[in-house]
Amino acid sequence: MLKTKKIIKETLSPVYPPTEVESLTRLILEHVTGFNRLQMHLKQTEPFPESKIMQITEILNRLVTNEPIQYILGETEFYGLKFTVTPDVLIPRAETEELVEWIISEEKAHCKSLLDIGTGSGCIPIAIDKNANINRVEGWDISEEVLQIARSNAIRNNSKALFSCQDIFAPTGITEHSQWDVIVSNPPYVLMEESNLMERNVVDFEPHVALFVPDHDPLIFYRAIARFATVHLQHHGSLYFEINEAMGVETEKLLSEFGYQDIQVRKDLQWKVRMVRGKKN
Repeated sequence: MLKTKKIIKETLSPVYPPTEVESLTRLILEHVTGFNRLQMHLKQTEPFPESKIMQITEILNRLVTNEPIQYILGETEFYGLKFTVTPDVLIPRAETEELVEWIISEEKAHCKSLLDIGTGSGCIPIAIDKNANINRVEGWDISEEVLQIARSNAIRNNSKALFSCQDIFAPTGITEHSQWDVIVSNPPYVLMEESNLMERNVVDFEPHVALFVPDHDPLIFYRAIARFATVHLQHHGSLYFEINEAMGVETEKLLSEFGYQDIQVRKDLQWKVRMVRGKKN
């Protein structure tokens, strides 16, 4: 295993920084062997089967093209849970974990129903469902292919979260009596003009429909969801967003214009403005 580890690091070092090489090496070996860190340490002097070496070679050939390791392995970890991911869905990120933590800390004592709009892999509603006593947890997405992944993740994590195909710009079958205590969304928010500043592994491999918004209307999804929530949030319900770090002031202003109160904007652990919450009056 020591020789294999050396080959992995030598292959990846020209492409990735040292800390990322270490992380990728661990993920590859854990995935291929099924061993945890302790088991790998105990077995590091044992020879590596040829079939495993071929599997690692295939992974390395894809990694050097900057394809995300999460898509190559077909899974990732989010809020302590394992999620299946494919190129149809965004890879869950650390800042979204912080949004989930905020919701759980603020809402778990009294929230009975939650809706995630643009759910993707289902990571937000499933993680909240597994860590808060909420009776009804739902996720919406516009793509049935994406919803199949979300439903498989609910099964994988023994979650009761339910998923439906809905377009927030034209929701169907939703009456004014359909209401939730919490509505949350991590919608597309990257301006097309920002794509040149992004990492190639994101731009080249992750779904653009879940990333980008028109440069002339960056809050298009926030506006539609905020308008929807004015009707479909319970009295004193909460609306949570993950946001573009450059659009904090504009998003706060939008919520205020729709009549939300007690608006809070939060920074993530990297001190970037990433989250906002408003309360229905």
